[in-house]
Amino acid sequence: MAEQNFIIEAAIVLAAAIVGVLLAERLKLGSVLGYLVAGLVIGPAGLAFVTDVEATRTPAELGVVFLLFMVGLELPLERIRVMPPAILGLGGG
Repeated sequence: MAEQNFIIEAAIVLAAAIVGVLLAERLKLGSVLGYLVAGLVIGPAGLAFVTDVEATRTPAELGVVFLLFMVGLELPLERIRVMPPAILGLGGG
């Protein structure tokens, strides 16, 4: 029964993500904002479609890793070469 509940919640999360991104793009906003609003709507603070926060923690962390990876891919190499003092200073702090 627990596996069936997880599959239903996963389907709800995916459907909400798709709807959230489509609405955000229609409003000419970023897709990340669509994901955040969808999470707020279906989460425990909203309509509570997804109540098991611990079960969604691992996919959420994986999503953050993928988001940071995408940002890293889009960062120009020339800009990284110019920033070493700032990177070392802020990163060390």
